[in-house]
This record gives sequence, structure tokens and C-alpha cells, in this order.
Amino acid sequence: MIYYVSGPVTVLEPGLAVIECGGVGYGCRVTAYTAGQLKLNAQARLYVTESIREDAFDLYGFISKEEQRCYELLTSVNGVGPKAAMAILSAGGPQNFTLAVMTGDEKMLTAAQGVGKKIAQRIILELKDKIGGGGMELDFSTGPAVAAPTQQGNAALAHAALQELGYSPAEINAALKGVDPAATTEEMVRYALRAMVMKG
Repeated sequence: MIYYVSGPVTVLEPGLAVIECGGVGYGCRVTAYTAGQLKLNAQARLYVTESIREDAFDLYGFISKEEQRCYELLTSVNGVGPKAAMAILSAGGPQNFTLAVMTGDEKMLTAAQGVGKKIAQRIILELKDKIGGGGMELDFSTGPAVAAPTQQGNAALAHAALQELGYSPAEINAALKGVDPAATTEEMVRYALRAMVMKG
């Protein structure tokens, strides 16, 4: 199993990056999100997910573990293949994908080429609990809830969702510093992600 490849980027084309390791060039299929963070002839490390079929052996490379996890979650959904998963992550990156699932945002998912409304609904239905962390369902619908979450509960859900993206507790606490304690979980996650982007 190839866990990651590390070395100079020798080829960088739309959807493809070649990383040279010990004289061997590993061609990895990449999202626009990953490609945007690579530079030709610069050192890079890509986390790899292999796809082996009778007629093909493909390597999918990701700039971060969080993006790789999102890809693997997507391809676990019935009807979502590697091509659709890569298109979704190319459209918005792992942060926007995670937020789309948490908030039930079908439009963000259907913005990806080849992803229809039914597939988007299936992705949200099957992954909402997994991305929420700890088996907690995140429901931002305006309908009546059986038990409205407390403000502390909102913060806990936001914290869990951000951890699912790969952020450390220290990073999350720093990003959520100053957030309105009365904000919804969705608002807290958006606030933290904006803080992460500005810091980075």
C-alpha cells in the first residue's frame, strides 16, 4: 500500500500531478483544490488512495489528510465514484464540502460536474452523522425539533465537526475565540473556518 508520495513536482496539469520519488514518477489524479497548492519543480507530499480495477490502477493524491478523508467518505456512498468525488472536492475543497453536508446544502454539491440532485441528497443523508462526529446528527432545518440544542451543545457540535476536518483542539479553540455564544452550530463552523483561512 502506498501511504504517501514525497518529492519534486515534475508534471502539473489539470487533474494530474507527477511526483518524482527515487527516480520514479508517480502520476496522481488530483483535485483543483490540491493542484492549486502545488508548484512545478517544488517539493510536495501527497497522501495517496489507490484505486485498483481490472482495467486500471489509479493513484489519487491529496494535499492533506482531511481532503483524503472526505474523498474516502464520498466514495463510500452508493453511486458516488472517484470521478464524482474528485469533482465535488474540486468545486469547493474539503472545508466547503464538509459544511455543505452539515448544513444540507445541495446546491454546493450539485455545482460539481456530473452530480445531480438525487446523488447530492444521498451524500447528505449518508454522511451527515459521520461528519458530525460522535454519531451526533446535525440538523439545521427550520422545522420543529424534539429538543433544541443548548448554546454549549452548539459549540460542542461545531468543535466535533472541526475536529473531523483534522484541526487540533488548540487550533479550534483559537479559531472559535470571540464567536458569539448564542450563534448556531453552522454559524460557529463558518466563523472558525473563516478564521483558519485568514490565519493561513
